[in-house]
Amino acid sequence: MKLYFAPRSRAVRIAWLLEELGLDYELERFSLGDRTMREPGYLGVHPIGRVPALEDGDVTIFESGAIVEYLLARHGKGRLRPAVDSADFPAYLQWLHYSEGMIMPQVNVIMVETVFLPPERRNETNVKRATKLLNQMLLAVNAHMAGRDYLAGDFSGADIMTGHAVIGAEGIGIDFADKPNLVPYAERLRARPALQKALAL
Repeated sequence: MKLYFAPRSRAVRIAWLLEELGLDYELERFSLGDRTMREPGYLGVHPIGRVPALEDGDVTIFESGAIVEYLLARHGKGRLRPAVDSADFPAYLQWLHYSEGMIMPQVNVIMVETVFLPPERRNETNVKRATKLLNQMLLAVNAHMAGRDYLAGDFSGADIMTGHAVIGAEGIGIDFADKPNLVPYAERLRARPALQKALAL
């Protein structure tokens, strides 16, 4: 498989999931510069605004939530997500789509603008917006984590996304003091080798 990614893409979560599944893959980085985005080779595999992209044989997918579902269905062998008829599956879908649609775009923006940009170029408006969204999400995740190691299954697509949000929340200084269930959850996330590799990207 080949994973195409750009600096502001959500490729880290995909790399994390590929690592968890033990799948071989190669990374190909694209610039989002205007010239690169007009080149036929870029447009052939990576339509504007659709990052990251995954190629797996004759299959090409251009949307990160769809990539997660595809990888779990095709290569997960039931290990990483609950069965469709299980009691945990509705919660899995809830976290998957809530994280995908509401939280992760802001988290990615914030990770770029607070970690990789110098202070004079950081966007405080986006930091405040992401902090608000993350606090709303983390309260719900904290409640759902009571007595559990992970949100769904051994390590699900929902954990990939909410785990990214948890790590991002720590990165922008959100306090977990009122969310005690998140503390051991974050520790378990940081201990996973795949997360360390993904962060190194």
